[in-house]
Amino acid sequence: MFNANTATGRQTANTPPGPFTILRLPAIKTRSGYSRSTVYLRISQGLWTKQVSLGPRAVGWPDYECDSLTAARISGKTDAEIRDLVIKLEAARKAAI
Repeated sequence: MFNANTATGRQTANTPPGPFTILRLPAIKTRSGYSRSTVYLRISQGLWTKQVSLGPRAVGWPDYECDSLTAARISGKTDAEIRDLVIKLEAARKAAI
């Protein structure tokens, strides 16, 4: 995936890669392989990032967060390592504001 921030040398540890897309739940289910209930269970366990509000009745997740978490699971990271990744991703989200 092309990362415009890295290409220009502006990427920092706390900024998410850009450009990115907000994925709705059906896309998250497809990309992660998780069911709806498993996504929300993982959020409550700290193994998935919290959703972003898109409006009064709509939520989504940044695509790079889904990709990072799926890659971590594929690479065999432990739950503790994935929880650390979730914390870093959510901190980067707040720092980008």
